[in-house]
Amino acid sequence: MKLSDIAYERPDIAQVEEKLSTLIDSFEEATSSEEQKATMDHINALRNNFDTYSELASIRYSIDTINKTNQEEKTFFDNNRPLVDSLINDYYRALAGSKFRDDLEEEFGAQLFDIAELTAKTIDTTVLEELRQENLLRSEYMKLRASAKIMFEGQEVNLTGLVPYMSSEDREVRKKARQAHANFYATHGEQFDRIFDDLVKLRHNVALKLGFNNFVEMGYARMTRTDYNAEMVANFRQQVLDYVVPLAQQLRQQQAERIGVNKLKYHDNDLLFANGNPKPQGAPEWIEEQALAMYDELSPETKEFFRYMKDNELMDLVNRKGKAGGGYCTFIPNTRSPFIFSNFNGTAGDIRVLVHEAGHAFQVYCSRGIEIPEYNWPTYEACEIHSMSMEFLTWPWMKLFFGEDEMKYKYEHVVRSIYFLPYGVAVDEFQHFVYENPEATPAERKAYWRTIEQKYLPHLDYEGYPFMEEGGFWQGQLHIYKMPFYYIDYTLALICAFQFWQKNEADSQAAWIDYLHLCKAGGSESFLKLVELANLRSPFETGCLEDIVDKVKNWIDGVDQAQL
Repeated sequence: MKLSDIAYERPDIAQVEEKLSTLIDSFEEATSSEEQKATMDHINALRNNFDTYSELASIRYSIDTINKTNQEEKTFFDNNRPLVDSLINDYYRALAGSKFRDDLEEEFGAQLFDIAELTAKTIDTTVLEELRQENLLRSEYMKLRASAKIMFEGQEVNLTGLVPYMSSEDREVRKKARQAHANFYATHGEQFDRIFDDLVKLRHNVALKLGFNNFVEMGYARMTRTDYNAEMVANFRQQVLDYVVPLAQQLRQQQAERIGVNKLKYHDNDLLFANGNPKPQGAPEWIEEQALAMYDELSPETKEFFRYMKDNELMDLVNRKGKAGGGYCTFIPNTRSPFIFSNFNGTAGDIRVLVHEAGHAFQVYCSRGIEIPEYNWPTYEACEIHSMSMEFLTWPWMKLFFGEDEMKYKYEHVVRSIYFLPYGVAVDEFQHFVYENPEATPAERKAYWRTIEQKYLPHLDYEGYPFMEEGGFWQGQLHIYKMPFYYIDYTLALICAFQFWQKNEADSQAAWIDYLHLCKAGGSESFLKLVELANLRSPFETGCLEDIVDKVKNWIDGVDQAQL
């Protein structure tokens, strides 16, 4: 079924509440595990129906944030989802306390109950109003970013539309683009500060109400992290500081030499080659056709998957006025369909985001037959293994998109991945500071961000960009506002993706078997168990990061940069 043909209607919340409450009562009153299983089916069907309409409303809003109907439907779900989530938490409490739990665990696995117990701690009827406000603030942030109308080079562009100019071979153009980007955030700085300050204080108060010491604890519970903790994450960050930051600094120096500048300034960071970064050699429609050919050849499974996505118009890829920024993949339960959203802007990032989100979509397509909604997706850090690994598993087909610049793209991909690791852990450390110090002022948060940048990203030179010098860069990072503590996930997954890349270079068939096995497992296991299932080393394992980064460095050193 094409996206445009999927029926949408606003749910009757009173009716949803009544039905869910009745079903939960029936679950608790059941006299056998078989009765409870049958009730679970009815509960999940009701949840899937509600989530289908919620996802459709969210998709339509992100495609066009200006449309009034889209705004109204998004606001409806922002206001009412907390009530439904609270009822689902009642179900989770009943599930965790089931007198037939042993039988249910034997059939559905322990992960469902771990998710239920953790999630149940994060929602309660006493905080519904705060959760509604949190949703509205998230949407306000999205709308503010999407409102950007910037006159540049004689045309009106949004924030995504500025991106190609930031990597222009002309240094003055790069500088003007970066200044225009920074000026948007500076101009709206008070609004961004107010939205985030409200979010931090609201989240902290919710955490206290629910019995947590602070939102750090609650944030980890929200992310359903069952087999690692903040101390393990802090140790991982230290390893990135020890082994990745020095390599990133070396690569930044090589970048400066390649593009012919004595020292990289802020506006130089995105240009990796003096003769220009690699770009896809065709329009968006052409890119889709190349992707179709690529996935036809990669495997029978990807051939079926990508043709399904294309035939059913389940991708909205091109940047437009009023469109929300960024890229994502989501899932429409009633049609068992993934959906991919992105903002093509003519850069190599178009290909990266397409194969990245296709990795998410392929995983949920593989696990869409699992009847337990909690298992359609794994937890976020495991989700990112599928997406980031797909970026590397599709390497043999990059010539389709980049022609003679194929090697230039691959080099850029690897180098940007190394650059990302310090930034990813910086975002995570910043969020720990923010929620451990909820009374910090906006100025104190910015000052701390700048301190973290100097620790993990010492190459940054913001001379001429006062907003960035004051520590404002993080306000453009959507995850910090929308999904607190969802960022270390990318760095953990990247270490796993590097392993899939290295396995694929050695034995592509064996690598694909492991990858497919991982995708089909969905969210039926925790992060570290899924890592083990895929025959990967844990990013937390002593020596893992050092060893993998050393292999990546050897690959980089083997590239003749003069030929790029």
